[in-house]
Amino acid sequence: MSESKPNDETKPAPGAALPAAPDPVSDAATPAAGDGSRPAPSQQELAVRAALETVMDPEIGLSVIDLGLIREIHFLPGQTFIKMMLTTPFCPYAPQMMADVKQATMGVVPQPCEVEIMADPWNPDLMPDPGLLGYSF
Repeated sequence: MSESKPNDETKPAPGAALPAAPDPVSDAATPAAGDGSRPAPSQQELAVRAALETVMDPEIGLSVIDLGLIREIHFLPGQTFIKMMLTTPFCPYAPQMMADVKQATMGVVPQPCEVEIMADPWNPDLMPDPGLLGYSF
């Protein structure tokens, strides 16, 4: 007996449980592992990420997106919530970078934005392209 797995091109067997639909109000922006476990980003998330390309780390000279500092983006009713990292634990530019992330986000999504700094340590492996730092690992 062969098993059939539902995918984008086939429908599940009648009576089979459907996978939970993604919540249209909340999108987590943690980078996908490439295994298809995370749905594609929404147009709203893509627009916010594009706006955040303009927010630069003043010491390194790369955007918060290029550095992989933006770890999650959630769209809640009446508020956008962003979790980000810093390249160093006591970055003196953290308040300014947080304000810049809020301003860029609210320019795309017209609602209040809250930015939370994650305590997790950053490393170049979190970058989409670590080669942007100018040396290889």
